Amino acid sequence: MKSPATTLSLLSSVATMATSSWIDEDTPEALRTTKSLVDGSTYHLVMSDEFNVPDRTFTDGHDPTWTALDKSDDDYSASGGGSLHFYNSSMVSTTPDGMLTIQSILEDTSWTHLDLVKKEQVTKTTHFKSGMIQSWNKFCFTGGIIEVDVILPGEPDIGGLWPAMWLLGNLGRATYEASTNNLWPWSYDKCDRKKQDSQSISACNKANHFGLNKEQGRGATEIDILELMAGDSGGALPATEPPIMLPYADLTLQVAPGIAENRPQSGSQPVRSVDHSHSGYATSVAENWYDNLTVAGNTSLNPFFYGTYLGPTKKNEPVTRSKKQAFQADAVGAMKQLGPEHFKTPHTFRLEWQPGRGGSLDWFSKSYKKVDENGTVFHMEGDGKGQDWEHSLHIPDFALDEAMGSKIPEEPSYVIFNTAISSTWAFPYNVPDWCPKCYDCYDPKCQCSFNPGFCAMMKTGKVALKIDSVRVYQSRDDDAHSGKPHSVGCDPVEFPTREYIKGFEYRYMRNPPFVYDDKHPLRDVKTGGGACKVDADCGGGGVETEDVDEDWEMSGTKTMEEVLDLDNNGGESSLREDQSPLAHLKDKEHKIQPRERKLADHPLPSSNSGEEEKSTLDKPPVSTEAVVTTKKDKKVLTSTNRKPKGQCVEATNVGLFGIKTESRKQCKCNEGY
Repeated sequence: MKSPATTLSLLSSVATMATSSWIDEDTPEALRTTKSLVDGSTYHLVMSDEFNVPDRTFTDGHDPTWTALDKSDDDYSASGGGSLHFYNSSMVSTTPDGMLTIQSILEDTSWTHLDLVKKEQVTKTTHFKSGMIQSWNKFCFTGGIIEVDVILPGEPDIGGLWPAMWLLGNLGRATYEASTNNLWPWSYDKCDRKKQDSQSISACNKANHFGLNKEQGRGATEIDILELMAGDSGGALPATEPPIMLPYADLTLQVAPGIAENRPQSGSQPVRSVDHSHSGYATSVAENWYDNLTVAGNTSLNPFFYGTYLGPTKKNEPVTRSKKQAFQADAVGAMKQLGPEHFKTPHTFRLEWQPGRGGSLDWFSKSYKKVDENGTVFHMEGDGKGQDWEHSLHIPDFALDEAMGSKIPEEPSYVIFNTAISSTWAFPYNVPDWCPKCYDCYDPKCQCSFNPGFCAMMKTGKVALKIDSVRVYQSRDDDAHSGKPHSVGCDPVEFPTREYIKGFEYRYMRNPPFVYDDKHPLRDVKTGGGACKVDADCGGGGVETEDVDEDWEMSGTKTMEEVLDLDNNGGESSLREDQSPLAHLKDKEHKIQPRERKLADHPLPSSNSGEEEKSTLDKPPVSTEAVVTTKKDKKVLTSTNRKPKGQCVEATNVGLFGIKTESRKQCKCNEGY
């Protein structure tokens, strides 16, 4: 048994699959294959987690697939001095109704560390606790289809939370800034001497060490399946086509190198043509941006975030980047309209990823056809009843190649779910000068820094991102899809990562003083040790053959208070645009369109005719074959046919520095687990 109370079948293959060690045995047979909505071919399940077993824990070393972090977020772009939360693994668990929950709460975390600039001990405090779970260096895949059923956290009309579901290349570990510096988000495999200093693993390198392939450009690529921007815009936002209001989801490819000159202005759609005055002088200049991007339905190209400039670092930042190493990264994406039901019931979001040259990225969500009183057929979204896929965004590889020579990511990538809290994301854009810009919900003078209702919402203690399931499918026929072949693994021969990570382990590890007992970036996965009351809590069975020693001990167990982390207080050299769309309404002549409907009263139609609305060029080819949902597809919360995996025994925890703590019942694995 690889993990306490986990249902993952890690030892044998499912009859209908090849190697299926990452497949949850609770995934219904009817959902072990799917049809691609782009090429129409059959894809097979290679990984799934239904999160059906309650009270799973994801602290480092507890789970074979996932690791929940215990550290601060090394994001120094926030105007308030950095991210406002502390990631704590106790915020991540599973519920009796079969949900992974990532809770966000009001709770202080303080730690003291040595400031290398000031040469003195300083204390840092965050006022929010939240969670991030990632499959880094455990489960990775390259290409295929990923589907996530999710209930978004908080309230749709209150901004301040930053939940996300995303993929990151295994060479970079999310929130460990030393591991991503000059690797994120490079997807570039050409030798350009002018860019070589900015891309730490460049195709110009004649001899790459640490197991890397020579003359191969690498990076920590990022694909955002969904990032939530909540709030109340009072109507349609400017420069959105079709009109989009808050809340919405960002669907984004982060990519480098980015367009350096004549970029689109934040808050406006890219200018595609040159206008002239009557006298012949140019009044506007065509801007450089990616062509052949396609959006459809209730989706607009995102005019509020075009990327991040990663400039030279300051001396108090946790990484170093010189002027020659500075570069522009682009955010190529769209914003999709959301509604209140996305915060109440599970909705399915789907990404189809065909990696590398000739590939593409396609985002989908669920809708259904409806006919109004005039006989007009349109697709309805946002009420949780959809069974038909709505194609939201298409990014072809040639659009990247033609613009900057970059490509659709081909890196082995892992899955991340998290909720962040940052003052640059959905926070008030027009804070008055007299406001101290502090971020403590219990401090009255800080209330001006939050959106109305945010602190009251957080004080309920009921804010949580909920994941019903995650499933990954891949094709077995390389000729059936565009792009490069699909694969599973974090260290494929074509894109190795293992030796590089081992050679630079310190970049993937937390900072002292609270982690002196961390010998490597990840702890060994414990066998057994999960809390239990009866044998059935240990995987569906009891004693098989061997006797159990009642004083059997589990080592390495800690309380959450014992796994705090440290990082340095950073600067703000990386210029990430304020992504709140409301910031672009300030000092503009544009007036917000009056809200035509209350979000709570109506679902979201994605088009007004029988055909989907579209922006830019033609809609990409999409298979018209229906995806049929049957009763067999419904969530199964229990499995009575499981082989006995463990037994519940009395055990003594071993805490910090090997000191024995309280005794409790824990799972001990049966032979073979």
